[in-house]
Amino acid sequence: MSEPVVAIRSRVEAAQADDADPLAYLRARFAVPDGLVYLDGNSLGALPVGVGSTVADSVAREWGEDLIGSWNVNGWWTLPTRVGDRIGALVGAAPGQVLCGDSTTVQLFQAMVALARLKPHRRVIVTDGANFPTDQYVAESVARLLGLELVRVRPDEVASVLDARTALVSFSAVDYRTGELWDLENITSTVHGAGALMLWDLAHAAGALPVDLDRLGADAAVGCSYKYLNGGPGAPAWIYLPARLQEVADLPLTGWQGHVTPFELDPTYSPAPGVERARIGTPPVLSMRALDASLDVFDGVALTELRAKSLRLSGLVIDYVDEHLSGVEVVTPRDPSRRGSQVSLRVASAYEVTQALIARGVVGDFRAPDLVRLGFTPLYLSFVQVWDAMETVSSVLATGEWRDPRFAVRAAVT
Repeated sequence: MSEPVVAIRSRVEAAQADDADPLAYLRARFAVPDGLVYLDGNSLGALPVGVGSTVADSVAREWGEDLIGSWNVNGWWTLPTRVGDRIGALVGAAPGQVLCGDSTTVQLFQAMVALARLKPHRRVIVTDGANFPTDQYVAESVARLLGLELVRVRPDEVASVLDARTALVSFSAVDYRTGELWDLENITSTVHGAGALMLWDLAHAAGALPVDLDRLGADAAVGCSYKYLNGGPGAPAWIYLPARLQEVADLPLTGWQGHVTPFELDPTYSPAPGVERARIGTPPVLSMRALDASLDVFDGVALTELRAKSLRLSGLVIDYVDEHLSGVEVVTPRDPSRRGSQVSLRVASAYEVTQALIARGVVGDFRAPDLVRLGFTPLYLSFVQVWDAMETVSSVLATGEWRDPRFAVRAAVT
């Protein structure tokens, strides 16, 4: 039985928590600017210190000197599977089941079509009507492409729509707006009980909390790598295809690198064995080198300890709001087992408040229409930083400085 989480209700208690923090040493692995409290790792992770030199070497030596020979001598060709296995270790996937490359959108399309094709006599796809837009858009496209019906439902209500027509269910593990963590085990079991297949989007879970895809029996999973995996802007995404389905999965995008013998340049496609068949085109080598280096920050880190600190950080925020911020609503579940690694606050004029916080060195983000999202990456955040960030929130709201007209000017990216 896990120990109860001790609440933090003062800056002194936050400092004491930092003194006892077994993960405090990890902050040195990141290049976070001094004086900045970065609470947006759920959107773009901070820069790990080893990434710059790795990418510089990939440009100057591997590309500049070894040129095309780097595909062999510097291991460019094997990056998708090597990096895939490193990500797999963070999401409970045994080696040979995760392939890194392309975007989350591409990987969602690959997984949805492949799973739907495994159930040709079932004609319904189920997704979450509040899911991230890309997940819904891809589901709409796949339904049109394959002539299927698309049903939208909350993940915790999925049992109400499952029947013999359901081919697959595609949900995000964590609601991107509210930070609600769904019951992956129960939902997967329920879906399988109806004879359907289960696809999980782990964009807001991988690197933030323990996930065990193999034990869950997930039929596929995808995720980005620029959030809690800290892979950098535009970092390649990944797909999990369990060994039991690899030889029967009919992936829709059959690029030359997924061929069994790609350099024989056969005009007819024959899939490679195992997860290699999930390769499509040439991988983004520089981005994948950056991602590979970023994963070093997880070396020696127990995800259970990461999760424990994450819950304590988010609990600090929830308790602070309850005690000090009237008129602010916590929309993230208070039950620790039901929240990811963020807290979302419903605030009037949330966009302006977010911009005012950024101007004060507290970086969160805004989600329409009225949410301030605060993400917690325990690898580089301290308890005192989060306490001070909440004091800044209190000050911004109390003084009304968010009313400054400059904070109402909408940027292209919010």
